[in-house]
Amino acid sequence: MSAVPAVVLVGPMGVGKSTVGRLLAERLGLGYRDTDEDIVATEGRTIADIFVDDGEPAFRAIEKRAVHTALAEHGGVLALGGGAVLDADTRALLAGHRVVYLSMDVEEAVRRTGLNVARPLLAVNPRKQWRELMEARRHLYEEVASAVVPTDGRTPEEVTQAALDALELKEA
Repeated sequence: MSAVPAVVLVGPMGVGKSTVGRLLAERLGLGYRDTDEDIVATEGRTIADIFVDDGEPAFRAIEKRAVHTALAEHGGVLALGGGAVLDADTRALLAGHRVVYLSMDVEEAVRRTGLNVARPLLAVNPRKQWRELMEARRHLYEEVASAVVPTDGRTPEEVTQAALDALELKEA
């Protein structure tokens, strides 16, 4: 029998999926898995390097495989990369899962990511690019979400509690 993640986290880069995911896993007494970490481990290089060396389409194909594998194997808390929802097959697979969309506004994103050059999609004019990414992705995050949890002005602990409350999950 395949595992089903207890919670899947989606949202833009820098929103806190990894931090909140680890806290959620701890509070639920479950394991934590991040598909971006899976990709780095499998490929033996950073996501930025994959983007630079092979291009975004190649990365998205790798990401799709990683997400599909993790959804089939992992029974705990699963965090997906910011662009994973771009794939229609992935969105279809997320149907029926408990998916939390962690949202934030552009100013919070700029503060959190620090306009980090290691984020290949934000290399030039980060504020404008982040807004454009969110315009393209927000409806996809909302489409797959069981719950939307705003993160602006909240600590990771507060976001974790809001996610537990939104999904009506009890701590272990």
